[in-house]
Amino acid sequence: MPEFCAISATSLPPCRANRNVVTGDMEHFDTLILGAGAAGMMCAAHAGHKNGKPGGGVLIVDHARAPGEKIRISGGGRCNFTNLHTDPAAFLSANPHFCKSALSRYTQWDFLDLVARHSIPWHEKTLGQLFCDHSAKDIIAMLLAEMSGANLWLKTAIRAVRHDGKLFTADLERDGTPVTVTARHLVLATGGKSIPKMGATGLAYTLARQFGVRLTDTRPGLVPLTFGDDVMARFRPLAGVAAPVRISAGGTSFDEAMLFTHRGLSGPAVLQASSYWHEGEAVLVDLSPGVSLFDTLRERRTTAGRKALATHLGDLLPARLAADLVAAHGLSGNLADCSDARLRQVADLLHGWELHPSGTEGYRTAEVTLGGIDTGDLDSRTMECRPCPGLFAIGEAVDVTGWLGGYNFQWAWSSGWAAGRAIAERA
Repeated sequence: MPEFCAISATSLPPCRANRNVVTGDMEHFDTLILGAGAAGMMCAAHAGHKNGKPGGGVLIVDHARAPGEKIRISGGGRCNFTNLHTDPAAFLSANPHFCKSALSRYTQWDFLDLVARHSIPWHEKTLGQLFCDHSAKDIIAMLLAEMSGANLWLKTAIRAVRHDGKLFTADLERDGTPVTVTARHLVLATGGKSIPKMGATGLAYTLARQFGVRLTDTRPGLVPLTFGDDVMARFRPLAGVAAPVRISAGGTSFDEAMLFTHRGLSGPAVLQASSYWHEGEAVLVDLSPGVSLFDTLRERRTTAGRKALATHLGDLLPARLAADLVAAHGLSGNLADCSDARLRQVADLLHGWELHPSGTEGYRTAEVTLGGIDTGDLDSRTMECRPCPGLFAIGEAVDVTGWLGGYNFQWAWSSGWAAGRAIAERA
């Protein structure tokens, strides 16, 4: 299996050097963390601590120019950093029980305490989603402060990683100069394949496989759905139309907004459903969740029956969407002329609009990667890989994927904390 994993080139100087031993062109650390994102930085904040005090001996490397780039762009620049309703039921995995340990030992309330200690103002939007009042950069600054004492190397390329049974050896490249690093512990925190323009490569999967750790199939998650040309001919004129819906896929439903785009369907409800949708399956859209259209139309038939059915639908749904449905399904005539059976037929159509996606927009726009490092090969308390002691996997690289709305950040905090604490206890 390959040991060569190129990412980038050149780097910045380390922010600090602590307790690492330099011998010629080789540097020795207790822990090497690959990836300075949410999970990696959280792990670095705890891996170097012993007895509650900063220890050092931790090196965290990343190909990017700055740490926490996905944090910076998340939530429209304000970072939806956790969710008040975080619960294992909001996570997808081949083993739905795996995430329980980390999530219960480092909760959303623990992260909120950390945010409060750093005096970061925040607010709740909807459905328990918490955002920074000012900027996502506040979360990045907080994590950098928490990992003070760790070594941070940015714009660093990973050329190869090896393991001799005792130490991991990584061949890196900094400022065009080869550097070899050894460490007792190696943490895979490079994320998944989502948003490749930010450098996502699937490196964690390559390295996991190299060290004998199994993988589950991966696919884009929290991603817009696309449709064939015939459906898109209808949808393109609706681009920009949004509506509150209940959308169901794979036996799971979400009540949030759906947005028509020039490429298909997006919006929170669609992104959520996409994680449960599989190729060849249909999705069902309820255009009036929680409100019986049959009862509403039958009541209106009594009070305003002379108006066209299309007019009433235009009152109940976004006008352009109502006009499209009227044309596509022949919903003509006055409401007074519609029998109960006809009204039931119309209501059933709009409460259970069946759509057949042709695919998704893929990793280019996906917020997360579903699947990844098989949890069957990980210790749920420590995130250590059983086939290779000393190797840890955290965050998006692992086959644990949360719902939209701060859940995936909470998994990054919880899994990073679990690995970091386990490493610190061995120091």
